[in-house]
Amino acid sequence: MTLSGYLFAKLLDGKTIDYKAFLWNRALRLLPLLAVVLSFVGVLLFIKLGRVDFYIRSIARGIVLPVLPNGGWSITAEFHFYVILPLLLWMMRKSRLLPLSVIAAAVLLRFFIHSEWGEVQSFAYLTLIGRIDQFVLGMVTYQCRSYIARRHLVAITVLLAFAVFYWQFDLNGGLNQNPSYPSPSSIWIFLPAIEGLAYAVGIAWYDSSFSPSNKGDSWFIGKIGEYSYSIYLLHFFFVFRAARFVHENVMDMSNFYVACLWSLTCFLAIMVPVGYLSYRFIESPFLKLRKPYILQPIANLAWAQK
Repeated sequence: MTLSGYLFAKLLDGKTIDYKAFLWNRALRLLPLLAVVLSFVGVLLFIKLGRVDFYIRSIARGIVLPVLPNGGWSITAEFHFYVILPLLLWMMRKSRLLPLSVIAAAVLLRFFIHSEWGEVQSFAYLTLIGRIDQFVLGMVTYQCRSYIARRHLVAITVLLAFAVFYWQFDLNGGLNQNPSYPSPSSIWIFLPAIEGLAYAVGIAWYDSSFSPSNKGDSWFIGKIGEYSYSIYLLHFFFVFRAARFVHENVMDMSNFYVACLWSLTCFLAIMVPVGYLSYRFIESPFLKLRKPYILQPIANLAWAQK
């Protein structure tokens, strides 16, 4: 989510957009593969249960609620971000810091929900109520990227501190066992902002400090990024089955480091080829239908004159 905010800020910096063409392009990017995944899940449910009426209703609710399968809930959150993107761009043009008020409002809303309902994890993790922090921090950090450019010690310190924080978070139960899901812990009031800040610093540091070539390892990693949407939506069909197969038929994977090595092996051997095929035959044909949506640059940004 943070990377999406950063990239949109980078692409649209100082420019006006044709909003309808922008939405058209995002639909072409996200919906074809999502439709294939939703249809395939529906077929599996029909084979297993003999009915899918409840599933069709959940898909309709998925426009608003985070109920789509295979991580599709994040597409719902991203769609909601697109709805408010013009407002965020307007705020960004008025001031670099004005969008931070959105984060402050989101934190206060999460505090209120936690106080009233006893938990806020389901909102903070699955909806724009939490993910807006990360989108906005990505956008703001792009505008402030010069402050982190080539400051390797600062960036590494932030990322290491975040790793230690998440290690402690995982020790306390992590996503599902703190002490249960959804968690009553108040950490979820602040966790989206903490995550977003750490990711934003890492993204801005990398983008403004390095110039990787388009060959060798950089090329391969770039291709994985190109296939990442396919990998994300499709990995649910493979990851648990692959883990169970290896654990039951090859070797015990209860050791964390052994599991990590197997996960890397399966990612490269299964998910990268699957991601390529999906991108090549499902995503790419629709991407050819995209329209230009960036119009003329905007002169005299208010904060740029200061």
